[in-house]
Amino acid sequence: MSSQDGQPTGPDLASGFDLTGLKEMQSVAGHVQDKIVLLARTGGQVFAIGGKCTHYGGPLAEGLIVGETVRCPWHHACFSLRTGEALRAPALNPVDCWSVEHRGDKVYVTSRAVAAPRRRLSKEHPQKIIIVGAGGAGNAAAEMLRREGFAGSLTLMGEDPSIPYDRPNLSKDYLAGTAAEDWIPLRSRDFYAQQQIDLVLGTRVKAIDPKRKQVRLENEVTNSYDSLLLATGANPVRLKIPGSELPHVHTLRTLADSQAIIDRAKEGHQAVVIGASFIGLEVAASLRARNVSVHVVVFHLGQTARSIDEARVTLADGNRIEADLVVAGIGVRPAIELAEQAGLAIDNGVLVDELLQTSAPDVFAAGDIARWPDPHSGERIRVEHWVLAERQGQTAARNMLGFRERFDQVPFFWSTHYDVTISYVGHASRWDRLEISGRLQARDCRIEFITGGKLAAVATIGRDRESLEAEVQMERARSSTIA
Repeated sequence: MSSQDGQPTGPDLASGFDLTGLKEMQSVAGHVQDKIVLLARTGGQVFAIGGKCTHYGGPLAEGLIVGETVRCPWHHACFSLRTGEALRAPALNPVDCWSVEHRGDKVYVTSRAVAAPRRRLSKEHPQKIIIVGAGGAGNAAAEMLRREGFAGSLTLMGEDPSIPYDRPNLSKDYLAGTAAEDWIPLRSRDFYAQQQIDLVLGTRVKAIDPKRKQVRLENEVTNSYDSLLLATGANPVRLKIPGSELPHVHTLRTLADSQAIIDRAKEGHQAVVIGASFIGLEVAASLRARNVSVHVVVFHLGQTARSIDEARVTLADGNRIEADLVVAGIGVRPAIELAEQAGLAIDNGVLVDELLQTSAPDVFAAGDIARWPDPHSGERIRVEHWVLAERQGQTAARNMLGFRERFDQVPFFWSTHYDVTISYVGHASRWDRLEISGRLQARDCRIEFITGGKLAAVATIGRDRESLEAEVQMERARSSTIA
């Protein structure tokens, strides 16, 4: 942990730590000089790794030890205690790994351990991989391919002209003005050059041909592949009412969308958010941080918008709300057009098996478009969550290399409204009952969604560790049937 002045606190681990103060499956945050270090005991062994999550800096000592891993309490990233490797998104970078020496009843953290050399694969694996979609799933897949030693040709294609960026922040800190723009990209252009990941951005893929194993761009340039990952994400649902095409009416999906809303908010004083989705409410909270007055249409007694003009939104009951900025957050639709045109199996998304492979050989899908057999619910589901998209990208990457790794992770997402963060694990499209513990008003609660006597999902506020424990509980109680 760190003090308010940024200096590490806790025991000086270089001077030795008495093992009687560290029980099995427990951890403690200490320091070595000015570095925060997590000391953890599990399986009769003691490990030392960097103590701050590489995603947003969450304190790993407040997380959960699971086997030889630790999970971050904030956004459920997972790190190896043995190597420091980031095993699960949203963290993409490893934490430092430290050497530990036992001397009597004490352990001493002595120095940073040397990272193991990067793996290399044989030529029996695909030599040319294309990823269509440069969002969370696509970027995570590209990184994982290189991390697992893939040395062949790797191309990451995206219609968005920006390099892959932290999409959840577009409606949170970045929109609120508390995160600088240079904090938004997931990586620098130099990173992709160093990793030999070819970026083809600002270009629309016109078609894919699974039989010929080709991808055709809008400029008619054709690229061949050995394996292909579709990670095209989703597109925002557009309003279909008079005035919805006016320049002050926005949706929020891309970095350019967020920038346009910010520019408009600098001039405007009254905003209307249409739709009370998570993204809609995050936008409302972020605009309030910019001192913009905000109305959320659903809060007007369930009213819907009937029309929009240059200065106001007219509701279905005839009431008018002054508005010089309108943001529609009424949902998204999976971008499955390429998959449909290519003849892939479609049903509320692109159908994939437990390895995330589509109905076409050597074509995988991940993220918002993928509908996979979920072992927890026993159903096929499709989930539009950033963390899950990244994790599916990572699993798809390994399976493109022949790992045959079943995707069985529990979905997780978080949403931030002002200073309140909601964490949600699992997937409950329906439920029989809710069980609430704690106090909603105190922002200290746990809500369980029960379906058929089984825990389907858990939402928490102010109970980060319980969210992690619920995640592990659901992992260990997987359904044995797949619908």
